[in-house]
Amino acid sequence: MISVKAVLLDLDGTLLDTVLDLHAAANGMLADLGRPPVAVLDIRAYVGRGIPNLVKRVLAGKLEAADDPAPPPDDALASFKKHYAHFNGRAAKPFPGVVEGLQALKALGLPLGVITNKAQAFTLPLLERTGLAPYLSVTVSGDQLPKPKPDPMPVIWACGRMNVSPADTLLIGDSVHDFKAGRAAGCKVFLVPYGYNEGQDVQGLAADAIVGSILEAAQQIAAIP
Repeated sequence: MISVKAVLLDLDGTLLDTVLDLHAAANGMLADLGRPPVAVLDIRAYVGRGIPNLVKRVLAGKLEAADDPAPPPDDALASFKKHYAHFNGRAAKPFPGVVEGLQALKALGLPLGVITNKAQAFTLPLLERTGLAPYLSVTVSGDQLPKPKPDPMPVIWACGRMNVSPADTLLIGDSVHDFKAGRAAGCKVFLVPYGYNEGQDVQGLAADAIVGSILEAAQQIAAIP
């Protein structure tokens, strides 16, 4: 049992399985560029650092493409965004235990927020279309602040919006970027093992807990009166 006053959650890979939407957008982009399609499993491995890095990885066919500081080609990025605007939220669905977990956390009286590296133009429609928006007090998207995860800036900013200290906040994510952001901000960190971890098993990270679902996370939390 841990005591916290607020909970922040990652979006893609933690709350929602969005791979099919992203896969459809990626293949739409590749078709526009006259290139062969990419497999769903590849997209699952490439997700994690926002759309520009996903586009770079898809075009290069390797994870390491995200380490190149150069932006993706303008035509490829514009094509991906066009297709993703169409597919965003069509096949995405909450992972098992997400809705029940959010309900349990709200029942504890805890304010909830989402911190994602997805652009705001896609984040808000996705939350609405999947029915998760009503649970959230704050949403921080990847292009909303000067620095996205793994920088702690969005975590600290979200805590400020909820009027809680990072030390009294739990961050739940699925990757090393969530872990680093939460730890650097001073939060407690839970990780789920089922998400998009870019090939790095979260079991090797020194999180406060590895939980099988958001519901399991809620069951480990004792709300402060």
